[in-house]
Amino acid sequence: MKRVTGIVSALLIGSLSAGAYAAEELQKDKVKEMNLTKVGDISIAEGSAPMDAKEELSKKADELGGKYYVITSGQKHGKDIHATAEVYK
Repeated sequence: MKRVTGIVSALLIGSLSAGAYAAEELQKDKVKEMNLTKVGDISIAEGSAPMDAKEELSKKADELGGKYYVITSGQKHGKDIHATAEVYK
């Protein structure tokens, strides 16, 4: 029983801490205000909901080492969402 409780606790803590490191969406005007450095561009062409698209952009920004991203374009084609963003740290 203790082992199961420990595993469940570890999973919950891990999921909470993973969210704490996710890149955050910003508006373009905040980039200059915060004096951020651009580290690259990302794009997605999947998902069926805007929240899924934002989550995927956040993951890709994390992979580039960015803390923030600014969505530069977004289009919906049928059920798919295509979006691009600039990544900053």
